Amino acid sequence: MLRLTKKADYGLMALKYLAEQSANGAQSAKDIAEAYHIPPQLLAKILQTLAKGGLLVSHAGTNGGYSLSRPATEITAFEVIRAIDGPLFITSCITIHGTCDLTSHCTIKEPLRKVNDSIKDLLSGIKIDDLIETEPVGQIGAGAPMGGGLVSIAL
Repeated sequence: MLRLTKKADYGLMALKYLAEQSANGAQSAKDIAEAYHIPPQLLAKILQTLAKGGLLVSHAGTNGGYSLSRPATEITAFEVIRAIDGPLFITSCITIHGTCDLTSHCTIKEPLRKVNDSIKDLLSGIKIDDLIETEPVGQIGAGAPMGGGLVSIAL
C-alpha cells in the first residue's frame, strides 16, 4: 500500500485552507490548526518546511501568518508532497543515488519506474485549487480531521 504521510496530508490541507482564505490575507498557523484539528506544533513545522520549499510566504508581525507563494492553480500536490517528504520513490531501486546492486539482474526495475512516473504525473496534475470544496471548512466531516491520504494505491 502506498500512502501519504500524515505530514503530507496536513500540508495539503493547509495549502487548501490558504487557497480558500486567500482573499482574507495571511492566515496564522493557529487558525489552520483549529480549522482542521491538527496539532499546532506539528503544523507550524510543516508550514515552515513549505515556506523554505518556496510554496508559502511567511509574513511576520501582528497580522502575520502564511499565504501561498503562487496562485492555487499553479501549485501541485506533487510539489507539496516532495517539499515535505522528499522525492517520491515506490521502490528502493529507483533513488536519487542511482541504481542498486541488483540492476544488472533485475527484471522489475523498468515496470516499477513506469508506475513511479505515473504516480508522479498524477500528483503533478492535481492542483491545490482542485482540492477546494464548495462547503465551508466548518461543515466538513463534523469536526473530524480531513485527510487520510489523497493517494492510497494498492500495489
